[in-house]
Amino acid sequence: MPRIKEKGAGPDGILKRTLRILEILSSHPGGMPFYEVADAIKIPRSATHRLLASLVQEGYVRQERDFGLYVLTAKIASLGLRYLQGHGITDLMQPVLDRLAQECGELVRVTILDEDRLVFVAKAQGAKAGLRYDPEAGQEAKLSCSSSGLAWLSTMSDEEALALVEKQGFGSREEYGPNAPQTAQAIRRRLREARLHGYVVTQQTFSQWMNAIGAPIRSSIDGRVTGTVSVAGPFIRLTEERMQQIAPLLLEAARELGQLSQTMRPPVEKPGGPRPNIFA
Repeated sequence: MPRIKEKGAGPDGILKRTLRILEILSSHPGGMPFYEVADAIKIPRSATHRLLASLVQEGYVRQERDFGLYVLTAKIASLGLRYLQGHGITDLMQPVLDRLAQECGELVRVTILDEDRLVFVAKAQGAKAGLRYDPEAGQEAKLSCSSSGLAWLSTMSDEEALALVEKQGFGSREEYGPNAPQTAQAIRRRLREARLHGYVVTQQTFSQWMNAIGAPIRSSIDGRVTGTVSVAGPFIRLTEERMQQIAPLLLEAARELGQLSQTMRPPVEKPGGPRPNIFA
């Protein structure tokens, strides 16, 4: 009797499932049991177990011995960072980030635009003591509740912005912060304020204990948005008054990064052609 082929188990389906597993595990740094991964992507547990075994074999995932949880290895992060460093993107931005972090005494981060996503690619830590917010690079910004996400959304129409939020989903107050926007009306209000000032101030929208201020980065050549720059820190230290004081420094950094904008969109190499010079 011929074996019935599992729905979605063709080459394209397997690839999509594998990528989805990587995305889910990236949001759970503490790891997940395989059955929770299976439930999250809604495929049979046997299929999930096979895909995870392949990822473990290739070195992208490891299984913790104590609890059997599956965790991403650093291999994924190293691929992304090696790609960006190969194009010189992070090297060119770093002096600007370092100076802003020193001036503000808080964490500074930059995202680059990747189609309909914002990905954090570089950072500089200005806090020398006390509470410090210091996440890893490579994370995707939550558009509805992060200062980076709202700063980018403010550069487009309300309709375009809300379509992207609906696609990614609103950040819940339980998972993010107690002030995370939950409605289209709340998003529109924040976007109006951002367009008026040129930057976004968020208070406990992305984390229960964190405030942030973010601004879009626009190319000095053609004005297109290439990413965002933000400053984040504990709300007891990074108060609204402090963020307003930081705003001019943030906007100046955004302007400088805009002058480097040609490097913030990874260059495309033509088959057989010479590699473009991003430092030109």
